[in-house]
Amino acid sequence: MDAIPSPPALSPRHTGFQLLPRQGECVINASSPPAVELHGITKRFPGVVANKDIAITVRKGTVHALIGENGAGKSTLMKILYGMQKPDEGTIAIDGEQVSFNNPGDAIARGIGMVHQHFMLADNLTVLENVVLGGEKLYGIGAKARKKIVEISDAYGLGVRPDALVEDLGVADRQRVEILKVLYRGARTLILDEPTAVLVPQEVDALFDNLRELKAEGLTVIFISHKLGEVLKVADDITVIRRGTTVGTADPKTATTKQLAELMVGSELPSPETRESTVTDVPMLKVSDLRLAATDPDGVVREVLAGIDFTIHKGEVLGIAGVEGNGQTELIEALMGMALPDGGTITLDGKDISATPTRKRREGGIGYIPEDRHRHGLLLESPLWENRILGHVTERPNSKRGILDPKAARKDTERIVREYDVRTPGIDVTAASLSGGNQQKLIVGREMSHDPKFLIAAHPTRGVDVGAQAQIWDAIREARREGLAVLLISADLDELIGLSDTLRVIYRGRLVADADPATITPEELGTAMTGAARGHLEATDNPSAAADGDTTEDEAR
Repeated sequence: MDAIPSPPALSPRHTGFQLLPRQGECVINASSPPAVELHGITKRFPGVVANKDIAITVRKGTVHALIGENGAGKSTLMKILYGMQKPDEGTIAIDGEQVSFNNPGDAIARGIGMVHQHFMLADNLTVLENVVLGGEKLYGIGAKARKKIVEISDAYGLGVRPDALVEDLGVADRQRVEILKVLYRGARTLILDEPTAVLVPQEVDALFDNLRELKAEGLTVIFISHKLGEVLKVADDITVIRRGTTVGTADPKTATTKQLAELMVGSELPSPETRESTVTDVPMLKVSDLRLAATDPDGVVREVLAGIDFTIHKGEVLGIAGVEGNGQTELIEALMGMALPDGGTITLDGKDISATPTRKRREGGIGYIPEDRHRHGLLLESPLWENRILGHVTERPNSKRGILDPKAARKDTERIVREYDVRTPGIDVTAASLSGGNQQKLIVGREMSHDPKFLIAAHPTRGVDVGAQAQIWDAIREARREGLAVLLISADLDELIGLSDTLRVIYRGRLVADADPATITPEELGTAMTGAARGHLEATDNPSAAADGDTTEDEAR
């Protein structure tokens, strides 16, 4: 990959942008001190400087967006603000008073709360139990805590039900529970890390309504995101970080996504759109009447996959659209052999693999980019070269005549790091030391390196910057041109529409509608994902699926 050029030169007249003032020259609102001031923040790790002389001023009662490429230092900076790490240099001021945090408890005591990209909730507990966990001394665990939760939920329009079991909640509701958790502990400044990564457009709009409620009550939000259009829509101020240092601020009223992308990574905003068709008439994966049942906490057995039918041809990307929790995870697990279906068949390249173990499916040509990279894609405490082997232990170059070949695996890891621009000081650092986007690039590089026949790509660009997005999209498009069949599942509807040759909607474990990627809009697709099929969609020929969709259309209205 070509070296990323230096940030564009900006002048005071550059529309929407201004250069950051020099250290100590930050302009502070005279009427009230800023909610957060970071001055000269520097953090070093072995072989890398994560933050270098960072300067940010966050005005009270605003949404302040923090954007930057993967590995730019955003996560490290927020961990410092949240007390998870200490800076080597620099100062932190909260409400005009200089502070020093030794742990998250110190930050929480000063009104800082953080909602992580990967939710930290216990699925087997209720909302109330999750909220009070670790904060039992605040309002107890009974009626007083319940009253406080309801008060906060009503005050900020969160709509949270204290007795709901977390595992029964959709991703948007889980996120609201996380926000309520930090508000329950008295947070006045909330750090939201990639809060819209798994939300459909309607859920994003609802979240933004919640953020406006928070602002109206004088709370402050630090909003970390790679979705530049959303940043411009919700932010009052924008700070851009590049290669560990602040390079500029932007006014969302006048800035454009193109300008932000250029400031972040030195290139224009990429597009997932695929114009040429490479679809052949040769089936690669065929799924027929796939059924899978699960038992809920009350002992009730319900179908999570109900008669799934589809075929993916060589050179075809089939996109599956659906709100999380409607069977996508179970479909992936059935295709990978992580869950054995109760009925139906799965055929790969003409061979029935319905009962084939996961390892044999991998060896047979299935690549897998998992939806949860921490749970199914990486060994976080292992070095990068060992993570390169994961899932492909028996395949070249990782093994030779059935014996592990660490030297060859290390050499190939270096190639992946180089070709996929994985920002790391070396291949012996742990996967946990990488930013989320760089972890994702390592996984994509690993899976594409084995020339799969069929690729399951679940949220392949979740949490990655615009530069890495372009790389991953190019890798999928290039392999597609060479005959790769792809099942694409994504919460990024622009990505889903742009990359897919065929689009289908999953709802309550059924494929309920088909969509034309050439004509469908993200808004129409988002509506269909709630069970209401309209516009450029057609109901499937599955009678039970169509009936279920018709029923929920009235509910959606």
